[in-house]
Amino acid sequence: MAAPTQDTRSSDDQMPAFRPSQEGIVMPQPPTFATSAEERLHRKQQLAGAFRIFGRFGFGEGIAGHITVRDPEDPHMFWVNPFGMSFRHIRVSDLIAVNHEGDIVHGNRPVNQAGFVIHSAVHHAHPEVVAAAHAHSVYGKAWSSLARPLDPITQDACTLYENHGVVTEGRGAVVLDPEVGRALATGLTGRRMVFHQNHGIFAVGDTVAEAAWWFINTERNCQAALLAEAAGTPTQIDHQNAKFTAEQTGTPYAGWFSYQPLWDEVVRTDPDLFD
Repeated sequence: MAAPTQDTRSSDDQMPAFRPSQEGIVMPQPPTFATSAEERLHRKQQLAGAFRIFGRFGFGEGIAGHITVRDPEDPHMFWVNPFGMSFRHIRVSDLIAVNHEGDIVHGNRPVNQAGFVIHSAVHHAHPEVVAAAHAHSVYGKAWSSLARPLDPITQDACTLYENHGVVTEGRGAVVLDPEVGRALATGLTGRRMVFHQNHGIFAVGDTVAEAAWWFINTERNCQAALLAEAAGTPTQIDHQNAKFTAEQTGTPYAGWFSYQPLWDEVVRTDPDLFD
């Protein structure tokens, strides 16, 4: 008779990693707002901060890359970075708003056309998505050329286990075709992240913080995967443990909370982002 399988996780490991509350301790929560104006300002501040963080991580690639956040009052409008502006310089006052028809509603600078095609499709197809992030980061670009989801080779790589995929339509071309934008939106159905083949990472979330964190987390996981595969054949985590880890670390709250140390840092070092 086969010996019974023993669960080797400690009692601490079996506790949900991101429970909203524990005995006597209240975990931080995403803020709530009394008015749309207050929520709009918060979302724009988070957006400007996310660009600063992406710039700090070296995700800027000339004029490429965009993060958007849906307007809380007008769901057919989203805020985005001006085309051709360094991520590391973006302030709240620099952000522009564009509707799903491509009209610039607020601001007087141009919009990245490929960014508009992609984000308008995603926001239109997924009213539940508040924010979306894409940049031409080095390891995400490299991994996307393999046309494979990430393998569960580390604990961190399990975060979006069974919650990400690959989109191949329009691979490698600048996304100016609305059909490709719609294909990316379709690929994100029920997922938090997709690789666009030969292009890079696209992540979404209920908050700017969550979308930004899935992008950052994925970029680091791509780097680790490429290093591991260059050295040999990585050992994969079994399905049960990969799924367990994803359930603990891959929730919207977990994404939001994981991002908070980065937000706290950029608030302290880059106070001009609020201008």
